[in-house]
Amino acid sequence: MNETDIRKYAQLMQELGLTGLEITEDNRVVRLERSLPPIVEKQTIPAVSASSPTSLTAAETADYISVKSSIVGVFYAAPAENSDPYVSLGDHVTKGQTLCIVEAMKLMNEITAEEDGTIVEICASNGQVVEFGTELFRIKR
Repeated sequence: MNETDIRKYAQLMQELGLTGLEITEDNRVVRLERSLPPIVEKQTIPAVSASSPTSLTAAETADYISVKSSIVGVFYAAPAENSDPYVSLGDHVTKGQTLCIVEAMKLMNEITAEEDGTIVEICASNGQVVEFGTELFRIKR
């Protein structure tokens, strides 16, 4: 395997958000590994209150729905690269509405709203690798 092939595979890893890749060619094995970039800061709508608590109380969390990833994959906010995102901060969503896509093994899995509400936080950035249980959105009931 030559340097050009290795660079091609490294670029492919970056595009797909992979942290490791192993290639076997002519009884030779090449393993490429990379670390993930730091997670981008969460986007939030500023709170409208006299005091801003450092953590949410039980009553406040009852007013919010946490939408979590049901699979490991790559988070996509829009259906295509140059398309508008499915949802933006402040959008009202209805039960069953598509919020994003999580790509896993070349399959596009739609993540939908479980209840009606308003998007108050987008917790993942476009192209970010998400794990099972990663919070993707917070929706205010």
